[in-house]
Amino acid sequence: MTISPGLIAPLLTPFNDDGSIALDLYVDHAHRLLKAGCVALTPFGTTGEGPSIAIEERINAVDALVGGGVSGQQLVIGTGTPSVVDTIALTQHAADLGAAAVLVLPPFYFRSALQEGLEDYFAQVATAASIPVYLYHIPQVAGIGIPPSLVRALAHSHTNIVGIKDSTGDWEHTRHLFDVPDFIVYPGSELPLLEALAAGGPGCISATANTNAAAIAQVIASWRLGRHDRAREEHAVVSDVRRVIQQFSPIQAQKALLARRTEDARWSNLRAPLRPLDRNSLSRLLGELEQTSGQW
Repeated sequence: MTISPGLIAPLLTPFNDDGSIALDLYVDHAHRLLKAGCVALTPFGTTGEGPSIAIEERINAVDALVGGGVSGQQLVIGTGTPSVVDTIALTQHAADLGAAAVLVLPPFYFRSALQEGLEDYFAQVATAASIPVYLYHIPQVAGIGIPPSLVRALAHSHTNIVGIKDSTGDWEHTRHLFDVPDFIVYPGSELPLLEALAAGGPGCISATANTNAAAIAQVIASWRLGRHDRAREEHAVVSDVRRVIQQFSPIQAQKALLARRTEDARWSNLRAPLRPLDRNSLSRLLGELEQTSGQW
C-alpha cells in the first residue's frame, strides 16, 4: 500500500503514573491526529521514546491502536533496535498487523560499525520483511547514521526499501537523497517542508505534528493545490512554532502542552532517563507560543 502524500506524526507515548503505557490516551491521541489531518502515524520513533519501550510493550501498544479502530494502513511502525533479531521480530509483527510500512533505525550503540556491517543489518531486515521499509537517519541522536552511498546501495538491492526519513536538519543532505531513483524522501521536520515539496516529496514526518498537526497539514494542502504564496505564509507560522518547541525539547514540551490541553496530568509523564518539563520552562514555552502564533 502506498501512503498518501501528507503529514506523518511520530506518535508520542503517554504513560500512566505507574510507568505503564496509557493505552487509552494513546488510542485517543492517534485518532485526534488523524482527524487533524495526518495521513499516517509512526509509533516508537524518537518522539515516541522508542528506545525506552520494551519489545512486548511495543507489540501490545500497536495492537491496541488497531484494536481501537486505527487502520494498520495508517501506521508506519518504528521497529529499529540495536538487535537485528528484535528488529526483524517487530517488523514481522508490523506486517502481520497489516501496517503500511516500518521505519528502521540503524543499530545505534554500535558507533564503530563498518558500512558493510550496516548493510548486513538492513539487508537481513529487508530480506525477512514482507512490508515496505523506510530507513531512519538521525545520527545526532542515534550516534550512527546511514551514509548516502549505503542508502543508494540498499535502495538498489532491496525493492522493499522504499524511502527514508532524514532528520539531520541539513537540507543539503536531504536534497541529495532526492537523487536516488524511485525513492521516497521525508524530511524529519516541517522547517524544510516547502523545499521538499518542490523537490517532489510527499510531505514530512514531524515531531511537532503531535500538537500542531492541522496547521502543518494545511501547508501541504495549500502547496498541493498550487496556492504557493498562501503555503509560504502558513509555513512561516508553523516554522516559528517549531523553533519555539524545539528549544524546550519536543518530547517534554509537547507532553506538557497535551497535559494542559486535555486536562489529563498523565501526559506529563516520561520514562527515565527523561524528566518532565519544569513549571518555569512551561510558563516560558506558553508565553513564547502565544507571542508566535497567538493560538496557545
